[in-house]
Amino acid sequence: MTDDPRSDDLKNGDAGALEDVLAEVGPRLRRLRKERGVTLAGLSEATGISVSTLSRLESGLRKPSLELLLPIARAHEVALDELVGAPAVRDPRVRSQPIRRQGRTYWPLTRQPGGLQAYKVLVSQGHDEPEPSTHEGYEWLYVLAGRLRLVLGDHDIVLGAGEAVEFDTRVPHWFGPAGEGPAEFLSLFGPQGERMHVRARPRRT
Repeated sequence: MTDDPRSDDLKNGDAGALEDVLAEVGPRLRRLRKERGVTLAGLSEATGISVSTLSRLESGLRKPSLELLLPIARAHEVALDELVGAPAVRDPRVRSQPIRRQGRTYWPLTRQPGGLQAYKVLVSQGHDEPEPSTHEGYEWLYVLAGRLRLVLGDHDIVLGAGEAVEFDTRVPHWFGPAGEGPAEFLSLFGPQGERMHVRARPRRT
C-alpha cells in the first residue's frame, strides 16, 4: 500500500490541536474577567490563586490545569467548557470528499486528525502484482462486497463479504481485488497500540 493516505492522517496527531486549544485559554480568561469587571486581586481573593499565577495564566506563560481552572470557573459562575472553549454541538454527519489514489478510492468517515481513523474503501478491478509495504499502525478490515486479496507476510488470503481481518501494519502487506470485479470494505486504521479485536472468520474446509 504505497502512499497510503491513512498514514498521512496519523502524522498530524492530536498534539497540534491540543496546543491550539490551550493557547486560547489565557486570552479567554482575561476577556471573561474584564467583562465582569473583576481585578486580578479580586479574582485571587475569590479563588485562592496568587495574582502572579493568574497573570501568567492569562498571558500564556502558565499552562492551564484543572486545579487552576475549576476555582476560576466557580468564581465566574460559568461552566468549565466555557473557559476552555469546547466546540459547540455540530452536525454529526460526515461529508468528506473521496480520495483517489492508484486505483483505490477512500471515503474518510472520521473528521478528527490523529488517533483511530475510519474509511470506506473501494478497490477497482485490476491485475496488480503484490508489492507489500510497511508503516507504523494497526489496521482492521471488514469486507462489504466483492472479494479482497490480502498478502500479509507469508500469508496470502482471500476475504469475502462479511469477513474481517486485523494486523500490525509493520508486517509487509498488500491488498487488491481477488478475481473479477471491485472489492469494497471498511478500514479502521490507528496508531500502534490502538488495536481492534475482531479477527477473520476461519474458513470452512
